[in-house]
Amino acid sequence: MSSSPPRLRFAPSPTGYLHVGGARTVLFNWLFARQSGGELLLRIEDTDTERNRPELTQNILDMLEWLGLRWDGDPVHQSDRAGLYADAAERLLAKGRAYWCDCTTEEVQARAKQRGGPPGYDGFCRDRQLERSPSTALRFRTADDGATTFDDVVRGQVTVEHKTLEDFVLLRSTGTPTFLLANVVDDADMGITHVVRGEEHVNGTPKYLGLADALGLDHRPVFAHLPVLVNEQRKKLSKRRDSVSVQDFKDQGYLPSAVVNYLALLGWGPKDDIEVRPLAEIQEQFRLEDVSSAPAFFDVKKLLHVNAEHLRALPIEQFVDEARPFLTHGDATLEVLTPVAALVQERVRLLVEVEPMIAFLLDAPLEIDEDAWTKAMVKGKAAPEMLQATRTALADLEPWAAESIRTAIEGAAVTVGLVNAEGHAHLSKAQGPVRVATTGRSVGPPLFESLEALGKERTMRRLQAASERL
Repeated sequence: MSSSPPRLRFAPSPTGYLHVGGARTVLFNWLFARQSGGELLLRIEDTDTERNRPELTQNILDMLEWLGLRWDGDPVHQSDRAGLYADAAERLLAKGRAYWCDCTTEEVQARAKQRGGPPGYDGFCRDRQLERSPSTALRFRTADDGATTFDDVVRGQVTVEHKTLEDFVLLRSTGTPTFLLANVVDDADMGITHVVRGEEHVNGTPKYLGLADALGLDHRPVFAHLPVLVNEQRKKLSKRRDSVSVQDFKDQGYLPSAVVNYLALLGWGPKDDIEVRPLAEIQEQFRLEDVSSAPAFFDVKKLLHVNAEHLRALPIEQFVDEARPFLTHGDATLEVLTPVAALVQERVRLLVEVEPMIAFLLDAPLEIDEDAWTKAMVKGKAAPEMLQATRTALADLEPWAAESIRTAIEGAAVTVGLVNAEGHAHLSKAQGPVRVATTGRSVGPPLFESLEALGKERTMRRLQAASERL
């Protein structure tokens, strides 16, 4: 290996949105590159023109930018490098290391079923001397015996016997290159020193190395295969079954700093066990050799916790700015949010929760959560009496401030008998009916500060309306 700075790459295929597994791979590449003074190159695998969509390429770029994982230089598109792959294919043909095959998938499967052996291609066309045609694909002739051994930073030494490898496709019948051919050629051409990718590529690594040798490339990068991500059932994360799109988490109001923080914990952990921390500190502590090979559980509940911690750590002005895109009523919501932002910041876990938590402060008619109403008003103890006592206690209250409101409501609770054995007001029972009557919800900013922000007139009007409804 050269002593020059490491050069890594992330090579997504734009056939789907950026998912958390891909984002974790980018992050670990990014951390290693930044920590070692190396480069992270972005390569788009867009040779499959029938499946690739430009908007998905843009989503990948946008989400990496949002996460703060900036690559070095301009993205490289494999669709612009077709000549390199065609030349490599011709060299392999000339060396006798590749051949044309016209077997269909159905024929391959039928022969495998008939012979009763392992599934996969059986080398049927190896010696048929077929010419290139619209129905033929180019296959690589793997070695018949021997084995390939490589060292994996995460998994240790891996050995694969050649007899277990099928003759894999290099060029499809359309002439487009497959993943393996394009990546081997590109990695050598771009001087990639470290290949850090998902566990699903482990079995393809002997093919990668055999192909590089057959092409006469003096190129053998360091490999690190990251652990698979699993859900609660310990099944591999699925785009169809699980919530895995980075765009979805962005739309739900997660902070990019929190998403990156949590992704770093999927297969790796800081030695000081402090998990919630900024990216700069993660970069200092991250070591590729410390990554575990065990499956990593993608726990959305833990991600939610990490996000809440990152939200609380924001300066209040930044918290308001981050919440702004999620305020559907725009300036009207912003106006009522600003005075109570610090209180809201301590209670929300997602930015989408900000506006519903302060909706009661808007001029729109109060929307009451029916489940909250049933629990506090119908099933709760002494709700009508508590509302009436609160209206009486607040009627002539001056000044209209949180502390005096607290004193008044505590007195109302004592009046209706919502007290504990020590004679102190049991505010959890006392506040329920008042909170639902004035905010429409059972959860929100502290009640007394909320009523101060709501104002005396609206507070009294809503208490009256709730009493009448009861």
